[in-house]
Amino acid sequence: MPKLTPNAQGQFNLPDDFLRRRHLDPQATYWLDERDGDLILHPCRPDMRKLYIEVTTACNLSCQTCIRHSWSDPAAHMSDATFARILADLPSFPQLERVIFTSFGEPFYHPKFLQYVAAIRQLGLAVTIGSNGLLLTDAVWRKLIELGVDQIIVSIDGVNPQTYADIRGAQLNQVLQNIERLKALKSELNAPLPNLGIEFVVMRENVEEVPALCELASRLNATRTIVSNVLAYTPEMYAQKLYDYAPQPPIKTQGWPIRSDAWVRWGVMELPRMHWGAEPRCRFIHDYATVISWDGEVSPCYALSHNYQYYAIDGTLKEVTRLSFGNIHQKFLAEIWMSEEYTHYRSEVRAYHFPSCPDCDLRETCDLRARNEACWGHNPSCADCLWAQDIVRCP
Repeated sequence: MPKLTPNAQGQFNLPDDFLRRRHLDPQATYWLDERDGDLILHPCRPDMRKLYIEVTTACNLSCQTCIRHSWSDPAAHMSDATFARILADLPSFPQLERVIFTSFGEPFYHPKFLQYVAAIRQLGLAVTIGSNGLLLTDAVWRKLIELGVDQIIVSIDGVNPQTYADIRGAQLNQVLQNIERLKALKSELNAPLPNLGIEFVVMRENVEEVPALCELASRLNATRTIVSNVLAYTPEMYAQKLYDYAPQPPIKTQGWPIRSDAWVRWGVMELPRMHWGAEPRCRFIHDYATVISWDGEVSPCYALSHNYQYYAIDGTLKEVTRLSFGNIHQKFLAEIWMSEEYTHYRSEVRAYHFPSCPDCDLRETCDLRARNEACWGHNPSCADCLWAQDIVRCP
C-alpha cells in the first residue's frame, strides 16, 4: 500500500493509480470519518440500489405473528403528495434497480396502490410486492401482468387450513384460489411474469408443515420460498420461537420442480439461520437499500422503521425507537442518502461496529439493551439484530 505524507499545508494527495483502481472521481466530495484511530473517506454518491416503500400500515388481517400488535403507530395510508415526492427524486439514483412494496401493512389495502406501481414501472424499475394474498382478484392479477411486475411474494404461514386460520384469522382456501388464478391467467395471456414467491414464518406451531410447503410451492409453481423465524413481541410468541444460542435441529425441506413453458427448473427453499453466532451482515446495508415509511420518513431498515418492542434471543424485552435520517417533504431523498449522519451509519453497520451484547457476561444486568443501546458503538444499537444474523428474513 502507498505511504502518504502531508505537504506543508497538511494536505494529502492520493496517487493516480489508486484513484483509477477505486474509480474515484478527483472532483467528488467525501465525508472524513474516524474509527479506532483510523481515517476513513466516505464518498458522497447516490448509489442506492433497492428502495422499500411502505404505502400503508393498515391491513385487512390481524395475524398473531404481526409486530403491529406491539406498537402504537397509526394505521395510515401514504398520501399522493408523499408518493409524488418519492417519484420525483428517484431519477437522482442512477443505480437504482428495484422497488419493493412490502411492509407491516397490506399494500393492496391502499386505494391507489396499483397507480403507484404503474408509476414506478414507467421509470423502468423492477417491482417486488409482498402481500397476504386475500385481495388478489382477477382484475388485480391482470393489471399486475399488464404492468410487468416481475415478483409477488404471498405470506402463507400454514399449509393446514386450521393452522393458517389460527395464525392469520382467515381462510387458506381463499388465498390459494387467488394464487391459482395467477397460474391460469399467465397461461391464458402467455405471460411469463409475475413470478410467485411464498413467505412462511416458522415457529413451533407450524414447523411440521414445512415439508408440505414444498409440495404446495410445486403445485402453485412458486419460483421462490422464503422461510423466516418469528420475531417475538410477547412472552407467548417467544415461547413459539425455534432459534436459540445453541445449534438447533435443521428444518426438514426439499426442492420442487418449477415449470416454465418447455423448461423445468428446480426450486430451493431459502431457510433461516437457527442459532446465534454468525458473522453479522445487514442485508439492507449491503444491498444499498433504504426504507421510506408511509409518512415520508427515511429509515435504514425494517427493524428501525417503527416504534415497537420485541424479545431478544435471550428473552430481554427491548424497546425499539424509530430511526429516521430525514423526511422527503423537508429534504431531497439524495440529500438524505448522502448526508453525513446516514453515510456514517451505513459505514458503522457495514463494519458492524457494535459490541456483542447477546454474548456479554453483563447482559443480564445491563439496562442499555432494553433501550436498544450499547455501551460503545453507534446508537441505536444493531447488536441484537435478528435480521443481521439471518434468523429473521424478509424479501
